[in-house]
Amino acid sequence: MTDLTTLQQEIAAEQRHLDLVYARLAQLRRTAAKAEQEGYQLARVGNFGALVERDAMVFHAARRRHALDAEHEGLVFGRLDLRDGQVLHVGRLGVRGERSEPLVIDWRAPAAAAFYQATAADPQGVVRRRMIQSANERVTRIEDDLLDPGAAPSGMRVVGDGALLASLAKATGRGMRDIVATIQREQDEAIRSPAGGVTIVSGGPGTGKTAVALHRAAYLLYSDRNRFAGGGVLVVGPSGVFVEYIASVLPSLGEETATLHSLGSLFPGVVATRTDSAAVAAIKGSLRMRRVLERATHDAVPGGPTELRLLYRGELLRLDATQLDRIRARALPRGARRNEVRRAGIDGLFQALWSQVQRAPVGRLPEKANFEDDLAERGEFRDFIRAWWPRLHPWHVLGWLSQPERLRRYAEGLLSHREIRALSASYQNLDADGPTIADVAILDELDELLGKPMRPAKRRRDPFLLAGGVREVSTYADRQRAARAHAAERPEDYREYAHVVVDESQDVSPMQWRMLGRRGRLASWTVVGDPAQTAWTGDPRELAQSRDKALGRRARHDYTLSTNYRNPAEIFAVAAKVIREVAPDLALPTAVRTTGIEPVELTVSAGELPGATVRAVTELLGEVQGTVGVITPVPRRDEVSGWLADLAGPRLQVVTSLQAKGMEYDGVVLLAPTEIRTDSESGVRTLYVALSRATQRLTTIDPTR
Repeated sequence: MTDLTTLQQEIAAEQRHLDLVYARLAQLRRTAAKAEQEGYQLARVGNFGALVERDAMVFHAARRRHALDAEHEGLVFGRLDLRDGQVLHVGRLGVRGERSEPLVIDWRAPAAAAFYQATAADPQGVVRRRMIQSANERVTRIEDDLLDPGAAPSGMRVVGDGALLASLAKATGRGMRDIVATIQREQDEAIRSPAGGVTIVSGGPGTGKTAVALHRAAYLLYSDRNRFAGGGVLVVGPSGVFVEYIASVLPSLGEETATLHSLGSLFPGVVATRTDSAAVAAIKGSLRMRRVLERATHDAVPGGPTELRLLYRGELLRLDATQLDRIRARALPRGARRNEVRRAGIDGLFQALWSQVQRAPVGRLPEKANFEDDLAERGEFRDFIRAWWPRLHPWHVLGWLSQPERLRRYAEGLLSHREIRALSASYQNLDADGPTIADVAILDELDELLGKPMRPAKRRRDPFLLAGGVREVSTYADRQRAARAHAAERPEDYREYAHVVVDESQDVSPMQWRMLGRRGRLASWTVVGDPAQTAWTGDPRELAQSRDKALGRRARHDYTLSTNYRNPAEIFAVAAKVIREVAPDLALPTAVRTTGIEPVELTVSAGELPGATVRAVTELLGEVQGTVGVITPVPRRDEVSGWLADLAGPRLQVVTSLQAKGMEYDGVVLLAPTEIRTDSESGVRTLYVALSRATQRLTTIDPTR
């Protein structure tokens, strides 16, 4: 074991306990299945009492077996090390050993409350809190919070952010212990902020903003479960890479209570990972884009019919393109939703055609209702309606923007000619490349502008109805469980969350705030960010107005985290020097750790870059026990991944400078910082983010030009 890292040793220790739990679980399941089978045998006695006893025995055994099966995945997700030396594992249900010793404490039990409620300012007897992530029956990740460093025994190992706080707490001198107390107090106050209203947490790199946001979500879910689990908690991050990271940190609560999304996956059926340039993202994120989209949703369908010709009682009825446009415009005034007023368009056609019939010598006029019925039954008329006024999906209208002539018409007077050209170029390969992250908010806006087609309500299926109309025998408990499951079902595009957490909020555009606002109309909010890290290059006033509109008039609770305890001072000094170039008066957090190890800065020729990258990554993998992140300019990611294919493993991750936002690594190799700096207006801020991701070692490699 001596050659294993601390992280590996601690994972192995948790795996041994998990193996014991699952072995016991398998034994309990066999016992429950046997009891269920024996219950059925009681029916052979033949009297009424035996049948009642059978039903009770089978019901309780089946319910226990169902619970054991349902909670199998991710059964153990936490551990508490208490001041009195007791160790408690927390999970989805309680499991006791053969001698009745507790192997897992049910998260709903009073003994598990400290897992959610304890903080560094109020440890509640907890020395170390550990979050455990597993897949199938294997432990894959652990993350520690050291809540009471003074009570930690000398041999206690701590991983993750907890290890950094532990190292600060053990440092000599009263000043360092005061710093730890400051960190803990700041974070605790934000975590326990009032449940209602909007909690805004700001702070620079390494101040623990994300940890505060996720602990706050867990705290709210536990302290008022009916409210927040019933309505749901939505956690939104900037990228899929970031969401995967926080998914391993946010503890499961045994139910589907927290929903995790990136800004690129909030619209149903779309998971966007591509990014636009800062200039194009500013166009797509601007509120001017909404007016462009409104014009698009009111336009004629590309390739749609420009004329309607019908024979009625020997007379030709005809509507030309001008008449059709006029009918569409009357049926679709500004503010109307196209999919919801389709009937008004059809009525407009009937009225225009009826006017022609009234002027034509067709003999005795039919009743207008009969006339409309006659037309509605004709296949050519129905085909025309489907082509002229189809039910549109947002994706259809987004595709119209890839036609330069249409885009120019929609954007005329709203966007400059330069902006129109840039936007047009970004949509030229839309079908092949798919949408960008910024396009997801556009799809959501189009969904709002188009509205939902009118459809009959779906009848709920009876879960106990079998084939042939036979109804399955069920108990009252079965029916109650089915009713609760149905009530908990949420549509794919759910918009009634009780709480919304937005991390890295400084990068949310006005259009994205509108998208978030639709999902948080009934919610309280936790908004976390750092203005110094923003990549938004559009109108700051428009951004502030959009954010305020999304958050509404709810009470605001502001908190600022002032201490950077992740970056060593030697590393943060490099990042601070960069951001001072564009924001010399910005209040930056104070980095309180020192390692005595300066960042390594390398300059190599372009041809030497692949080899230098492999050597630097290999060196860092040997120097640090945890993760190594390789941060690249956006266009270089796939190329760099290819260079490092032989080193690929769970400790190594290659990300772009944009995907690195919100992430942290023990060691970082930052490639081509000059390219990142000069890529866009926000290049300096993006470089600042990339330089502040490392907790131990930083190497930058710049190719000469």
